[in-house]
Amino acid sequence: MTRRQLILTGLHLPLTAQGVSSRGVRPTPRGKPSGLPFAAKFTDVGKQAGLVHPVIYGGIESADYIVETVGPGVAFFDYDNDGWLDILVLNGSRIGGALAGTSNRLYKNNRDGTFTDVTEKAGLIRTGWAQGVTIGDYNNDGHEDIFITYWGQNVLYRNNGDGTFTDVTKQAGLLQEGVHWGSGCTFVDYDRDGRLDLFVANYLEFDFATVPKPGESNACMWKGAPVMCGPRGLKPSRHYLFHNRGDGTFEDVSEKSGISKARGSYAMTAVAADLDNDGWPDLWVACDSTPSFFFKNNRDGTFREEGLSRGIALSDDGMEQAGMGIGIGDYDLDGSLDLFKTHFSEDTHGLYRNDGRGNFTETTLQAGLGVETRYVGWGAGIVDLDNDGFPDLFAVTGSPYPGIEKRVASQAHKGPRLLFRNLGNGKFEELLDQAGPAINAAHSSRGCAFGDFDNDGDIDIVIVNMNEPPSLLRNDVDPRRHWLKVKLVGTKSNRSAIGGRVTLKYGSKVQAQEVCAQSSFYSVNDSRLHFGLGQELTASVTVRWPSGVIESIGKVKVDRLLTIQEGKGIVEETEFKISRHVA
Repeated sequence: MTRRQLILTGLHLPLTAQGVSSRGVRPTPRGKPSGLPFAAKFTDVGKQAGLVHPVIYGGIESADYIVETVGPGVAFFDYDNDGWLDILVLNGSRIGGALAGTSNRLYKNNRDGTFTDVTEKAGLIRTGWAQGVTIGDYNNDGHEDIFITYWGQNVLYRNNGDGTFTDVTKQAGLLQEGVHWGSGCTFVDYDRDGRLDLFVANYLEFDFATVPKPGESNACMWKGAPVMCGPRGLKPSRHYLFHNRGDGTFEDVSEKSGISKARGSYAMTAVAADLDNDGWPDLWVACDSTPSFFFKNNRDGTFREEGLSRGIALSDDGMEQAGMGIGIGDYDLDGSLDLFKTHFSEDTHGLYRNDGRGNFTETTLQAGLGVETRYVGWGAGIVDLDNDGFPDLFAVTGSPYPGIEKRVASQAHKGPRLLFRNLGNGKFEELLDQAGPAINAAHSSRGCAFGDFDNDGDIDIVIVNMNEPPSLLRNDVDPRRHWLKVKLVGTKSNRSAIGGRVTLKYGSKVQAQEVCAQSSFYSVNDSRLHFGLGQELTASVTVRWPSGVIESIGKVKVDRLLTIQEGKGIVEETEFKISRHVA
């Protein structure tokens, strides 16, 4: 009987002694390369773009506590409504106190490939152990607000619309007693009343005074080396759902919604999306070394947890995995949202195909992802990086154990970025050298976000690197590959249109995407949905708004941004002035 069968019958196998979940999986043999050219190239332009502040997070050579190792997320969003993506980079601390100048950083897009640090001017200076971020217009005033989780106390920032933010955590009813380890978080209009509610997961219960030091128990050893303790051996925490009252405040509905009943797993990244195609947003939470959660929306203000029966709580052979990051998208072009989850080294990163009713089949090995098991994965995405019309897979890597290579020679602290090109037949090919030097560059990375920062019609990537400045991977794609972006603006629905679904038909292909307020690892992507189209010159668009209203738009021209307002159709078409960089 597999572990999944044992858990479903109520019989739990004991957890392994070590603190992380790794199945000891060896890579599968690599097949013959396809030989197909890859039409995208990535260059790290972070330094020249002005992303110069290092992400301070725990010890550089070693870490005594798990809080030093998890790391934070990052967000692409347009805080000043000028049509250009700005960047919010979360930050941490050091044991014994934050370094001078350590803070989350807001970088304003100068519209010329560079950014300016406006953190102080925006009122966002704050130190601490930041974790996850979600972005959304919770008060429907036309300006995107920020919620950040911490080990300590979470914070809600209201966007004032003048380039500044105000901490409204207390007056919004989100200030909690005691110390919590907030992890994944996402805005979601779970009851479809047009107002953004808030889901907040917690990782585990952590206290510097009581957590053992490295090597002090079996849960504080890895491959014979003493490492920080956790997550196993530490107590999992509970999770919260806050209902938006519409007056700037939130009500804790964790108990009556059923969210608080889910216990026993170490929750990390959270995604809110309609995974079973019933028109109502569900919640999926990647969980570390324990079964992941799927909260099915009952459409009456309550949820029920169905991760095991839906096939996305454990691996295909029924084993717990170190779930960290989540990519969401329609990789097989069937109009339903599939999932990609990152795990620990000596394990495969999992790909889950949706049957259209919210039941998932793991296709990791069939898809060819088993060739890569060397690295710990974090931020992830299902995104079309070369504009060929087939969404690819991307993930960042890095060990949670600083200096591990000095103690375990086979393990590296820093790793490359992983890029699996979609071959269009249900299979993927890992690209090792074909996508530019920024892919092979070694860092210990955590969150990453996907978006078009230079408005040139392709997907760029911003990445958090532990104890280094962020990376900004500028993507340069063959201009003969076409694309379309869709920006949704809600009226009856929430203004950010979080939960809005766009289904695009181009040629013989159909692809669905949804506006999500968190994915990857603790991060937020560009809310403008990007579709690569290959050689197609037209596409048709269907929008299902969070309110349930469906609007269809006939053939539209490509290589532009469509702004669609609920009830009004296309209200603006923007053709970017593309300046292609020399590869």
